Amino acid sequence: MVNNEHTNELDQIFHALADPTRRKMIRMMADKERTVSELAEPFDMSLAAISKHIKVLEQAHLLNRKVQGRTHICHLDGQALSKATSWLRVYEQFWNKRFDLLETELMKAKKEEH
Repeated sequence: MVNNEHTNELDQIFHALADPTRRKMIRMMADKERTVSELAEPFDMSLAAISKHIKVLEQAHLLNRKVQGRTHICHLDGQALSKATSWLRVYEQFWNKRFDLLETELMKAKKEEH
């Protein structure tokens, strides 16, 4: 039986990762925490639009935000990324098995040729 809570969590994570703006924000936070202004800097969009992107990342638990005075500081939360990676690993194993089978068949065909 599929755990609906886990499925919903993955849905939120992959929804958040589906947008190139949010993926760039994640890359920006990979090396250090960033203020909302720093995250907004490379994008030609309003602060309201940036805030919506940040909210999606927060809801997916991909980032945490702390407030220091008027400054909002965001940092990456690796746990959600880890969950997505674990889910993808299952399919990586699937494709690796498929490629191994393909390699075996190609080697057989090559031997038969000679």
